[in-house]
Amino acid sequence: MGNLLKVLTCTYLEQGPTFFLDFENAQPTESEKEIYNQVNVVLKDAEGILEDLQSYRGAGHEIREAIQHPADEKLQEKAWGAVVPLVGKLKNFYFSRLESALRGLQGSLTSTPYSSTQHLEQEPALTRQFAEILHFTLQFDELKMTNPAIQNDFIYYRRTLSLMRINNIPAEGENEVNIELASLMSLFYAEATLMLKTLSDATTKFVSENKNLPIKNATDYLSTMASVCRVMLEMPEYRSRFTNEETVSFCLRVMVGIIIRYDHVHPVGAFAKSSKIDMKGCIKVLKDQPPNSIEGLVSALRYTTKHLNDETTSKQIKSRLQ
Repeated sequence: MGNLLKVLTCTYLEQGPTFFLDFENAQPTESEKEIYNQVNVVLKDAEGILEDLQSYRGAGHEIREAIQHPADEKLQEKAWGAVVPLVGKLKNFYFSRLESALRGLQGSLTSTPYSSTQHLEQEPALTRQFAEILHFTLQFDELKMTNPAIQNDFIYYRRTLSLMRINNIPAEGENEVNIELASLMSLFYAEATLMLKTLSDATTKFVSENKNLPIKNATDYLSTMASVCRVMLEMPEYRSRFTNEETVSFCLRVMVGIIIRYDHVHPVGAFAKSSKIDMKGCIKVLKDQPPNSIEGLVSALRYTTKHLNDETTSKQIKSRLQ
């Protein structure tokens, strides 16, 4: 069995423990299989969502033609016919089941009496799945931010649907996304990093609903994992163990996703001096990568975190993220 956690050293430095997480080969143990199989179904759906998002081209041409020729009914019908199936895809994105999958993982990975290190050791495949969810959220948000067609298509759909309802015109496609659901989806798509916000909110909700679970369990697990990702990226002897170069971008996204979630869950956030996440070290690792590969990740830290602009955040950290 390929263990996720290959302990090369376990030295508790100022920055935290040092481990190598074998993201590429983790397999579930017997005790992990039930939750693993449940989450695996959701992760397979997530792969399909990313494929749909990567191939999303939008109906920009049809929409422009319809707007420029408002009296031409054929152009109006053509634009509507182009947008309706695209909104069906946007509905699938909106109803992704990642939040429910995350709830099961969090319950297992932060349960007492185990420490965060023990969870990493004893639940290798669940830790990998947790990382895969974070990786997906960053990928999704990066693709969404660079594709304005998504927001433009949805705005056109919602506006046209509202006009049809006002004028009592039957709207083919309303059974897929009615005006009420469209209003909820508009709030979702208005967010710059919508999946990260969804999962950050889910973590906050999980902590608030599980009063018997110390918040320290959740934050310690996150800080330990952030430290592990950072060390694997900055130490050549660890990084050389990756057999796939894509594992580097995977680790970067996971590290950033963890920082954002820690910042939302921990009372003082990730940027305070008392934080267990070495923010200067994490930012240095990011800045050491090719600039075009980290732009979305830096933007996520800048705009999705909660405490970056607090007075307790050092000017050095703020300036490095500008």
